[in-house]
Amino acid sequence: MIRQIKEVDYPRLMEIWEASVRATHKFLSEIDFQYYKIRLPTYFEHVSLFGYEKDNILIGFAGVALHNLEMLFIDATFRGIGVGKTLLTYAVENFGVTNVDVNEQNVQAVDFYKHMGFQTYMRTEVDDHGKHYPILKMQLGTC
Repeated sequence: MIRQIKEVDYPRLMEIWEASVRATHKFLSEIDFQYYKIRLPTYFEHVSLFGYEKDNILIGFAGVALHNLEMLFIDATFRGIGVGKTLLTYAVENFGVTNVDVNEQNVQAVDFYKHMGFQTYMRTEVDDHGKHYPILKMQLGTC
């Protein structure tokens, strides 16, 4: 079930984020992991957040701003059962999402977005924080 996220959910979002990033961002240094973790709650205030619940437990969430998917994270123990696809489809259908930025080194995410119909139209050498993690800018459909 998909539902809107409330501020009371933020601690659970942090747990999901940490489990997801630890499982998929092996390239991220511990210093940078902590850097992003500290900033994450402030990002929540700038996106429309919604989550996926299974058996009354929040197991994944996404955040959208304008037509951009700004975040999509699934609890690592629930990966591979369609939660990401469900959240992304919801974002496209309900928020008109057409764009996503993906860490190039997160090959699983890049492959997922390609599978879902996104194509790379630009690559940057650094992320939005100036850190040396290349970003692929992807767009739904043809570029």
